[in-house]
Amino acid sequence: MANETNKALVMGATGGIGGEVARALLARGWDVHALHRDPKRASASNPDLYWTKGDAMERSAVTRAAEGMSVIVHAVNPPGYRNWAGLVLPMLDNTIAAAKVNDARVLLPGTVYNYGPDAGEAVDEDAPQNPITRKGAIRVEMERRLKQASREGAKALVVRAGDFFGPHSGNSWLAQGMVPTRGPVKRVFNPARTGVGHAWAYLPDLAETMVRVLERRHELPDFDIFHFGGAWVEDNRTFAEAIRLAAGRPVAPIYPFPWALVHAAAPFNETAREMREMIYLWRRPLRLLDGKLRGFLRDVPATPLADALQITLKGLDRL
Repeated sequence: MANETNKALVMGATGGIGGEVARALLARGWDVHALHRDPKRASASNPDLYWTKGDAMERSAVTRAAEGMSVIVHAVNPPGYRNWAGLVLPMLDNTIAAAKVNDARVLLPGTVYNYGPDAGEAVDEDAPQNPITRKGAIRVEMERRLKQASREGAKALVVRAGDFFGPHSGNSWLAQGMVPTRGPVKRVFNPARTGVGHAWAYLPDLAETMVRVLERRHELPDFDIFHFGGAWVEDNRTFAEAIRLAAGRPVAPIYPFPWALVHAAAPFNETAREMREMIYLWRRPLRLLDGKLRGFLRDVPATPLADALQITLKGLDRL
């Protein structure tokens, strides 16, 4: 019998997307739990969650924390993204095992990394997934494992979105690449080629969307995928211009992102290597088509871009 209680375990509740989903769940009256190796320290990020001590790499700890939960939000990443490739799949396997035992549905925030150039410039949920990067291949494998698990007693939901941004997301292209220094915005960097569009996702809107879908999970098949269209810009310079307007600095200069420095640092720095691997997404457009989501929810949260950016910049101490 399906577990229809509104109780959720959030894996990665101190992160950008995990924390935002936890806040959205709380706002809609859910009982929200979180797993962390140091719950006392982690609780400072969201004291309203029920924090449990444990490690996402320990299957028994994840299974215990998931007891009685109807949803497990899998938004966890290794600390500092160290050894991401080596740890991300074992962590997901532990979440899947816990979901099977507890009759819970796994929610995975999906990415556009799954798609290679053959997918085209606008993709729906049925587009081919032939990634050209290591991270993309791992993302495809994560979704394959969830789909396989749905044939073995688990349930899963993937909600795919573009690049995240939001007031609590310091680990984002906006915060680390476009306006990387704290304080009033003096300059904005544009990672995209001239005229190339880009898909952005305002995290509070994305999280609210995820929760609305979860609240109708009894209508979903055991495995399902939705695309969140978010804030699409036909030319990413438009997004850069919107940043400086939201910052109250309409004439702040917009510079090309220094990709040459990233290439130079990549052999010695893991973050630079990850950035370099994703450069293709700034050289060609990749838009997520969200007709399926709009048909299901009808009303999809969409904060005006100017408001979303102002809230984001304030939260990131960029005003």
